[in-house]
Formats: sequence, structure tokens, C-alpha cells
Amino acid sequence: MMSSELLDIIMRLGAALAAGAMIGLERSYHGRPAGFRTHTLVCLSSALLMLVTVYESHWFVAQGGSRVVVDPTRMAQGIMTGIGFLGAGVIMKEGLAVRGLTTAASIWVTAAIGILLGIGFYIPAMLAVAATLGTLSSFRWIESRMPTEFYAQFRIKFRRADAMPEAELRALVSGLGFSIANLNYVMTNDGERFEYRMVLRTLDPANAQALAVRLGEEPSVLEFRIAPVGA
Repeated sequence: MMSSELLDIIMRLGAALAAGAMIGLERSYHGRPAGFRTHTLVCLSSALLMLVTVYESHWFVAQGGSRVVVDPTRMAQGIMTGIGFLGAGVIMKEGLAVRGLTTAASIWVTAAIGILLGIGFYIPAMLAVAATLGTLSSFRWIESRMPTEFYAQFRIKFRRADAMPEAELRALVSGLGFSIANLNYVMTNDGERFEYRMVLRTLDPANAQALAVRLGEEPSVLEFRIAPVGA
């Protein structure tokens, strides 16, 4: 490869890395399980596969002067379809938590690197290895220090006659750093119990413990539940 072509490959991989990282940052900020590293790896692997097509002339030469039309995307499609099943196998749902998405993405990008090595694109493959290792290690450090919205399903139950007014409950929750979404009202036990159900959002997960302590001191509260979402 010419130096200009190597520079072009570096620029394309760098752009894919940056684009995936920006999208992943937005997802991580909103507390989604497929976040920073996952989107970065997906974008990077897609760019790697496109390099196979763009630089087809560097790895395939027709023999005997004959004209052969090659469609490398069909080969890549077959490989990635099989890898998709493998990636799905490492994604696990445990209650409200989803785990294994970054592992699935790393399997996908590893398959893309394997395709590059198979056609002799050693330098782009090594660049991809370095970028992938950087994503899985240094990006973890960045992700652990960036602000992330914390969501929780919140239910609180009172005796009907002693139910806390909505305005008071909102003030209590807001005072502990939460915002409220999807507020619902439920009457149970033949009208003897009144229940609020809602989704809480905060930037500090420790606020959940503070809320639990505060509600435990409230004599009118019969029962409450704070269940993190997407942990």
C-alpha cells in the first residue's frame, strides 16, 4: 500500500472510532445498557468491513488476464450472520439488567479483524486491534468517570386515609435529587390502600439510598420499592 492509502485507512478508522464514541456517550449518559464502548466497537467493525470492499484490488487479482467480478460483501455477510448468533449467546438479561452487550460487540469487531487478516490487510487489522483494546480498557476508565443518568421504578403505598398528598411526595423526591416521570395512581385492597407508581431519574445513584432512609422514617408509609432500571 502507498503511504497515502495507509493515511486514508487511518483517517477512516479514526473517524469511525470518534463517531461511535460520540453516539455511545449519548447512550451512556441516558443510562442505556448499550453505551459508550458498545457503539464504538460496532461503528469500528462496520468501517473495517467496508475497507474490504474499498481496497478489493489490493487483495484480489484475476489470473490469466480474465475478468472476474468479486462481491466481497457476500462473504462478509455470511461471516457476520454467523457471528451474530454467537454474539446473541453472550447477552444475558438478569431481572431489569442487561449484560454482555460489550462482549457481543467485541466478538463482532474480532470477526471483522479476522476478515482483514484473511485477505492480508495486516496493517489495518493491527490498527483495529489497538483501537479495540484501547476501547475496552481506557474507554472503561472514561465511562466510569462520566455522569450517567440513573433510573429506578418507584412504588410507595399508604393507607387511603393517610396517603401523602402528591405535591408533598413530589417535594420530598425532588429534594433528594430526583425527577419524576410516568406517575400513576393505584387503589388496592378494596379501596383501603393507595399507591403511587412512577419512574425516578437522577445523576447520583446514591440518592436512592437516601430516599430509602427518608421513607423508612415516614410513619404513613406502609410499603415502598425502589428498583433500578438498566443496572
